[in-house]
Amino acid sequence: MARAQPRYVCQDCGTVHAKWVGKCEGCGAWNTLVEEASQEAPPKGLGGKLGKTRSIDFVALRGTMEPPPRRISGIAEFDRACGGGLVAGSALLVGGDPGIGKSTLLLQVVAALAQGRGKDKDRLSCAYISGEEAIDQVRMRAVRLAVDGAPVDLAAATSVRDIVASLDRVDGPDIVVIDSIQTMYLDTLDSAPGTVSQVRAAAQELIRLAKRRGFTLILVGHVTKEGVIAGPRVLEHMVDTVLYFEGERGHQFRILRAVKNRFGPTDEIGVFEMTDSGLSEVPNPSALFLAERNAKISGAAVFAGMEGTRPVLVEIQALVAPSPPGTPRRAVVGWDGNRLAMIMAVLDARCGLAIGANDIYLNVAGGLRVSEPAADLAVAAALISALTEQPVPADTVVFGEIGLSGEVRAVSQTEARLKEAAKLGFAGALTPPRRGSKAARDGAIKLREIAHLRDLLVLFDAAPRKGAATPKQLA
Repeated sequence: MARAQPRYVCQDCGTVHAKWVGKCEGCGAWNTLVEEASQEAPPKGLGGKLGKTRSIDFVALRGTMEPPPRRISGIAEFDRACGGGLVAGSALLVGGDPGIGKSTLLLQVVAALAQGRGKDKDRLSCAYISGEEAIDQVRMRAVRLAVDGAPVDLAAATSVRDIVASLDRVDGPDIVVIDSIQTMYLDTLDSAPGTVSQVRAAAQELIRLAKRRGFTLILVGHVTKEGVIAGPRVLEHMVDTVLYFEGERGHQFRILRAVKNRFGPTDEIGVFEMTDSGLSEVPNPSALFLAERNAKISGAAVFAGMEGTRPVLVEIQALVAPSPPGTPRRAVVGWDGNRLAMIMAVLDARCGLAIGANDIYLNVAGGLRVSEPAADLAVAAALISALTEQPVPADTVVFGEIGLSGEVRAVSQTEARLKEAAKLGFAGALTPPRRGSKAARDGAIKLREIAHLRDLLVLFDAAPRKGAATPKQLA
């Protein structure tokens, strides 16, 4: 018998190499290759032997179909992030930094489902399988969360073969949590748990069983230092929903963000607050993010943003300080540093505002990360306010996208942003120019349209730098 040749598999992208090299040829990552024994044939499924080939049946594209029924947990923020609840036969992947609260959240979710806290009050059979902690450790967490009385089946196992054999029955559970997929292993593969081959094969077997038996499968995934889920990228393609649990360790807020959802909208978020008794949902995150706002200081602007279908108001803070000789410092928390550099360049080149020679610090208060371009105008307002030491009007929200020529462009879902601002007591808004608006006609919020960044400078009475083109010359 020929000797099995070893192979080296990249743990980031799954590329197979014949010999070990320092840099992966597929993704360019360094020191990510792990030796795995090669296989003469792909591993067979755990459900039995491979059957004979048969033809598949084709159907018409048009058909009668009802929306999939939802399993409501009663935790509104979790149900919102999932698109309205869990779907039978679906697979979810929940990722997040170590210690962010993934296990805490999922234990609360399965306890709520088992106790029937949803609107239908249906008690579902739930199983929580931990591969990282002992049963006593999970029980200690349940006591701290006050859910130890919930009828949840608990087990500690890492063998996929044993887990499949226990779940593959007619009276199996409705909800299954695997914590985590990186600890699961298949005895048909000669590689360590957590490797690309093990993660991919273990997830495939569990997802196949969930589709066949109709239970909802929730997989917990570790993340790398870059913030992406560890293991092969194909893992995110295999599941139906991918949720990221985000948050800063210095803040009590946690954001559950949907980046993929086959049964609901993407970029939907659920907001939680970490307390001594676990995670509590935040039904009105805008009020919480603005609770400690001081409206009389300069360098702060309230941004009316959208997270999925939910409008969220957050405070963007900026600090402009004189820079010592050398390269000015740029520090950005919660926003894209490249867009900050672009806005500073536009303020300098198009508006004649000398700002690039200063140290710039930008922060999104509350630990929320903002990614939409609609925050450009709020960032510019915060920078100009910090430079001129004139506060933005306290009852005003700001949103709009900035182009390279300094023009302010319209953004989507303007009505939802203004409605949320009016609900929280804001009376004014700095917005891009718009054609006909119900909110403007009703007069609920007084709008001031900003067509160009020069209009924003006039609002703060900010003068261009000496020798720069005047606004009239720039027009």
